[in-house]
Amino acid sequence: MERLVGTVARGVRAPIIREDDDICQIVTDSVINASLSEGFSLHKRDVIAVTEAVVARSQGNYATTDDIANDIYNKFGDKTIGVIFPILSRNRFAICLKGISKRAKKIVLMLSYPSDEVGNHLVSLDDLDKAKVNPWSDVLTEEKYRELFGYKEHYFTGVDYVKYYRDLITASGCELEIIFANDPRNILKYTKNVLCCDIHTRERTKRLLKENGAELVYGLDDIMTKSINGSGYNEKYGLLGTNKATEDKVKLFPRNCFEIAKKIQKMIFEKTNTEVEVMVYGDGAFKDPVGKIWELADPVVSPGYTDGLIGQPNEVKLKYLADNDFAQLKGEELKAAISDYIRKKDSNLKGQMVSQGTTPRRLTDLIGSLCDLTSGSGDKGTPIVLIQGYFDNYTNE
Repeated sequence: MERLVGTVARGVRAPIIREDDDICQIVTDSVINASLSEGFSLHKRDVIAVTEAVVARSQGNYATTDDIANDIYNKFGDKTIGVIFPILSRNRFAICLKGISKRAKKIVLMLSYPSDEVGNHLVSLDDLDKAKVNPWSDVLTEEKYRELFGYKEHYFTGVDYVKYYRDLITASGCELEIIFANDPRNILKYTKNVLCCDIHTRERTKRLLKENGAELVYGLDDIMTKSINGSGYNEKYGLLGTNKATEDKVKLFPRNCFEIAKKIQKMIFEKTNTEVEVMVYGDGAFKDPVGKIWELADPVVSPGYTDGLIGQPNEVKLKYLADNDFAQLKGEELKAAISDYIRKKDSNLKGQMVSQGTTPRRLTDLIGSLCDLTSGSGDKGTPIVLIQGYFDNYTNE
């Protein structure tokens, strides 16, 4: 019978993973046991993905707010710190901010507006239009912000993040000034010592500050890059990719993810004689049309993956072929013509009209986003995702 199913993504349940658990063994066993339980087989180029959260947990990759405070003090001492462009998040940034403020004497918190880097809005564009505010040039004090916009709660969380961050910082006994601006150079009017908290724009932000007279410039990726008093760390991403663990502890982004992916790949092959691809994934990269959040608060979608996941899809657009090259055909004749075209397609379709409308993104970003949506972030209990048929096309039987 003709094959009628394409890509399938399955959430795979796993035990609750704790520090020092063998994550590679758990992933391998969970996938194989799921295949036996549900009656499916593994195939070449299936993708096994495991969320970064359980990888980091198995590594015990945690840091306390005191650890963060100590590293911040080591870098800035008693200087006034400009903390600029943080995202608005109780889970992602608030606990980091608690640590940052613990030993600081004064912080100038500069928030981007109308939204943070990943799309969490403080105010709407309509609010800015009504107030005749230009976010690219206007610098607002906290007093002016309140005068213009009052108290605004986040669409989904119901939190006024300006008040939330103010209360969090001042609770540590730290002096605080809040401003709103989108040009990083504006912070230099208040202090020459800056902690850049943006994620995907951090290199440009650092460059602009250094070129314009900043004395000390660090990013979140420069904090907790080494162990502080036995803490966890991430040598590449520092505090980027952290999540709240407790009220005084964060889980850092996992380490050695490429090695973990390759080890799982090897273990699956040894047990099933099947060559699969493996990746560690975090946040997906997609935008919510209502809340406007872009979602990707991690520094990358995937911090580690096997070689078969390098690159972009190389696909033709079926509807383009049907409407153009083979517009005169229908039924089995159309199917045969398109199938033959796919079999003979170029190995690199970049720039060709036949590929227009296909998603121009990296495989790891596409697959990681699919995994994030499949596993969810709540109580599904499926930190492992098995994707089958992703690399198949219309010609595969």
